Amino acid sequence: MVKKRHGADDTAGGIIDLAYRAPAGTPAGVEVMPVAELRARAPEGLLVSPQRLDFHQIVAVRSGASAHTVDFTGHWLDEGSVLWVRPGQVQQFGDPEAIEGTVILVQPGFLPSGSPVAAVADDPFRPVVWQPVGQDREAVFCAVGHLEADFRTGAGLPADVHADVLRHLLSVLVLRLAHLTAPVGSRVPAPGDAFLRFRAAVEREFATSHRVADYARALGYSSRTLSRATTAAAGVGAKEFIDRRVMLEAKRLLAHSGLSAARIAGRVGFDDAANFSKFFQHREGCSPGAFRARMRQGHATNDGVRPNDDAHPNGDGHSA
Repeated sequence: MVKKRHGADDTAGGIIDLAYRAPAGTPAGVEVMPVAELRARAPEGLLVSPQRLDFHQIVAVRSGASAHTVDFTGHWLDEGSVLWVRPGQVQQFGDPEAIEGTVILVQPGFLPSGSPVAAVADDPFRPVVWQPVGQDREAVFCAVGHLEADFRTGAGLPADVHADVLRHLLSVLVLRLAHLTAPVGSRVPAPGDAFLRFRAAVEREFATSHRVADYARALGYSSRTLSRATTAAAGVGAKEFIDRRVMLEAKRLLAHSGLSAARIAGRVGFDDAANFSKFFQHREGCSPGAFRARMRQGHATNDGVRPNDDAHPNGDGHSA
């Protein structure tokens, strides 16, 4: 399951960091349970609070409907939805009592490192919510059911064999979901090594370095190469990619913590609070203080999320 931790600078109502802690006797790296069990095991109020995960959380909804927010985007979960929240993302359940289904918790590294399946699982540009239909839906929920059954019944197997069985079954589910991410006949090339290394470096260093040249020098590429690779993989240039990551973290801290704007400026790599304010104003169209006020009024909470065209699946089988 998970344990609750608070950052030293967080205040009541801030982001709750959740770290994976497998129960004794379960395979290391993965856990499968009904949504009802997740509700029963979670401390009161945890699921409806903003949480930052350090693990993968997949929820396959078999019945019911509820809102769910992931990094300021509202989604609508109903029967047949599959939610995937990745490490580092901030999520908030709407009404966890309103849905039933299966929850799969996966530690980073459980899938073979460097494998195509792991690349799909760790790709932050993949959809958060899928809504498979027809035979795709049957196959996806069949994969979920097999994973759930083998997690429950595999205790008699040697631990390493049980883990391998679950790893293979999880890989089937990942590949099934990956097939839904593009229309039939349309496949986006896998991102190249330059982008993958750049993306990982930005995730590590965005709070201390905002210059493409710094990343290019550290990774052994030219700035132009990084920008071309990032545009091909993410649809934006390298500098825009860095700035978007900085903005996401700034928004998370403004919305979910009690830190002052000056402290947040330091957290995301600005020596001067005024420069941070100018950067934020230019990209968001309002000051950090105004953004925080808007969030605190409930515009980005689950209470304000309702089904709409943006939160529902589009024609290629996954949510927009």
